[in-house]
Amino acid sequence: MAISQKSPPILLLLILTIFISTPSSTSAAAADIVSDLHSLRSHSPSGIIHLNDTLLHRIFDSGHRSFHLIIFFDAIQLHHQPQPNLKSFKAEFELISESFLINNNRNSSSLSKIFFFDIEFAESQNEFLRFGVEALPNVRIVSPHANVLESDSIPMEVGDDHSSLAESMAEFIKFKTGLTIGNIHHPPILSKTQLGFLITGFLIWIPFMIRKLIAGKTLFHNKRVWIFGTLFVYFFSVSGSMFILIRGIPFFITDRNDPNKAIFFYKGNGMQFGFECISVGFMFTIVGLLLAFVTRVIVKMKDSMVQRATMISSLIVSFWAVREVVVLNHWKTGYAVYAYLPSNWYK
Repeated sequence: MAISQKSPPILLLLILTIFISTPSSTSAAAADIVSDLHSLRSHSPSGIIHLNDTLLHRIFDSGHRSFHLIIFFDAIQLHHQPQPNLKSFKAEFELISESFLINNNRNSSSLSKIFFFDIEFAESQNEFLRFGVEALPNVRIVSPHANVLESDSIPMEVGDDHSSLAESMAEFIKFKTGLTIGNIHHPPILSKTQLGFLITGFLIWIPFMIRKLIAGKTLFHNKRVWIFGTLFVYFFSVSGSMFILIRGIPFFITDRNDPNKAIFFYKGNGMQFGFECISVGFMFTIVGLLLAFVTRVIVKMKDSMVQRATMISSLIVSFWAVREVVVLNHWKTGYAVYAYLPSNWYK
């Protein structure tokens, strides 16, 4: 059977059509996924898209990607635990996403270059394994050219300082992607309604305050208030409570080997729990109160025997309190001052 001379041109035309249609279908799939991501982001209050196995496969099967993925790895079952404090980390991550949307609401091209995601451990354990995530908190940047999730994704260093965590994460994203998040828009401490009630209450309270101030019957004229405030400031200073509040350190933790056992003291100078701060603050407060008692009360006693007994008792209690603080500090850090203190304190 003879082959028609018209067959070669037809075959070439079919091959050319296949090569032309393949890139166009790939680009159409990529455009579709970007459109879907925009839609999913618009339905999220913080602009974070919930990532699951199906959506992740769609993103990587869509062909050429033109956007970065910023993924926060979450575990809802750990939200109630003080460590690793995932709720606070996720709140900072949401703050970055919201700020990015606010700063780029008029620039649609920038909105198509970065998408923020969160993925939950209970729903997508296999994806955690694909990324090689073994500990939380964990944030990854996936570039448009990444193919192997574990090796090509960029882990983000997440520090403990929550006061500037959002800013540091935004700087890291800019450094790795070249895209700017912009100013971080922290939520106000008080809403407009709360601020309005506060101002109204203050204006109503001013006339009564002026009247009591003239009569000398305010809290500022009460000696007990000043004494209590002084003790509070002293205890707050010597106990290290500011460190606890800033770092969000728990009062104690549960022992991993025995869930029924609580750990109140941590051996090591890099960490301390709230119970440690309260204990040390209590000891120093005892010493401070006894010092004030000795200098203000004991010196005015007329009976010399009572005066001496009270003085010796105060010194013994102060000596015990200082010794307990020194022993605790040596146990935590291993630091000792043998030239000034007995060596048996460090055994």
